[in-house]
Amino acid sequence: MKRIITYGTFDLLHYGHINLLRRAKQQGDYLIVALSTDEFNLRSKNKVCYFEYEKRKALLEAIRYVDLVIPEENWEQKSEDVVRYHVDTFAIGDDWQGQFDFLKEFCDVVYLPRTPEISTTQIKTELRK
Repeated sequence: MKRIITYGTFDLLHYGHINLLRRAKQQGDYLIVALSTDEFNLRSKNKVCYFEYEKRKALLEAIRYVDLVIPEENWEQKSEDVVRYHVDTFAIGDDWQGQFDFLKEFCDVVYLPRTPEISTTQIKTELRK
C-alpha cells in the first residue's frame, strides 16, 4: 500500500482544497492529512481560523479521498511523520515549490498545481468587502 501525506490548515474548505486532496490521493492508496492545530496556526503562522480544529478535522474526515487526519503542531514534525506513518510520498501545493525537498531523503516529494482561481485568502478578502 502506497501512503501519501499532505499538510495544511484547510480553513473555509473549498473546491481548491478538494482538488488538492483528490490529486494527492491519486499518488497512492492511503492519504494522511496533517491538519494545522489552532495553536500552531496562531503561534507560527499568525493565522486565526474561522473554524476551530475539531470542526476542520470533521470536514476533512468526511471527504472520500482522506483516510486519516493527524494534528500538525509544528513545522519540524514532517520528517518524523513521514517515518512514523511509513509515508511513500509527500504531496503539497506548488506554492511551496522547493521548500520540502529535504524530505526526499525519506520519500518522494510532489508539488501539485494549485487551483488558480480560488484560495482561502481570496474568500476572506471578498467577505470583508
